[in-house]
Amino acid sequence: MSITNRKQIINEGKEIIFEIIKYIGEKFRLPGELYSYTTITVGNINATYKGTYIAEGQYKSYLFQRINTHVFKNPVEIMKNIDEVTSYIREKFPEQLTLHFHHTADGLNYFVSDEDSFWRVMNYVDSLALDTTDDLRVIEATGKAFGNFQAQLADFDGSTLYETIPDFHNTRKRLDTLFAHVSEDPCNRVHEVMDEIAYLSYVSEKAAELSVDFTNGKIPRRVTHNDTKANNVLFDKVTKEPLVVIDLDTIMPGMSMYDFGDAVRFIANTAAEDEPDTDKVFFDTGKFRAFARGFIRETKDLLTEVELENLVKASFSITVEQASRFLDDYLTGDHYFRYEYPKHNLVRARCQLQLAKDIEKKWQELEWIIRDVRAQLEE
Repeated sequence: MSITNRKQIINEGKEIIFEIIKYIGEKFRLPGELYSYTTITVGNINATYKGTYIAEGQYKSYLFQRINTHVFKNPVEIMKNIDEVTSYIREKFPEQLTLHFHHTADGLNYFVSDEDSFWRVMNYVDSLALDTTDDLRVIEATGKAFGNFQAQLADFDGSTLYETIPDFHNTRKRLDTLFAHVSEDPCNRVHEVMDEIAYLSYVSEKAAELSVDFTNGKIPRRVTHNDTKANNVLFDKVTKEPLVVIDLDTIMPGMSMYDFGDAVRFIANTAAEDEPDTDKVFFDTGKFRAFARGFIRETKDLLTEVELENLVKASFSITVEQASRFLDDYLTGDHYFRYEYPKHNLVRARCQLQLAKDIEKKWQELEWIIRDVRAQLEE
């Protein structure tokens, strides 16, 4: 294929996307005319675009998302959950910025096109999102944001929410599913990952203990975010203060400790989540302390002693769980997570396993940090 033909195909593709976004914008009754769009590449699941409109000489931007219905099989329930939660926060905390999703003429915050594509549109927040940072002040602010999100929903009736992905953070079931697929070996890849399987088998009971206790009612059931990556907090570009927590697709009842653990799994990793050189992967105790300080400050009057005492175990458990999910996806043909090269999910799994091993090594130090943070906040 010549360079000219390749450019023509690319340009035709861009024109098609422009027309699709324009059509979706009309369904959500956005004012003005679509001026331009850009593709947002952050995220492993949904397709996201920033559409800029011009109305009465003013520019305004919106985020368009096409939901991956292979991953999120109940998108209507997801959008109903989002409507419930954002409406509650907006009414109870009117002074705080809340995500605003637009509605169609039918009063729905989603639209299904003729091609069965599931779309939503929200206001674009001019802000800063950080995949990684070494700024401990920003990391503490991230903890504050997710802790505040928990506190905002402390009195929210979680029984009104759908469990859109059953057993999403059920570590016991995630590991059992992985081991079942190891036995089946559908893609003939098990021979590549014997060491990884051995480690996961060894730590299986330890990693799954909290999820079993949660299932048995020994741990409080709260409204949780369930995907607390650092880049799911938007910051003010100047002050670096947190503005709003985003990406509410997985909001549903769960364990607050896992929200904490998932966040530090991401933010305290010294390497990227898909770093192929595991010698670069360590769990940064300084970043752990900073996040814990922000999170516990907002939740210390909400969480029970059982929850506060198990924050380190939750961090280990969710890291093992995430490793099992990446490995399971690799063993079954890479159908869940978006990947950039053939063994991307295997690389991700190995990175998470190395992180889990480092958490194990530093367990006592991390427990001491939690106790010290709590003591300082009580002074």
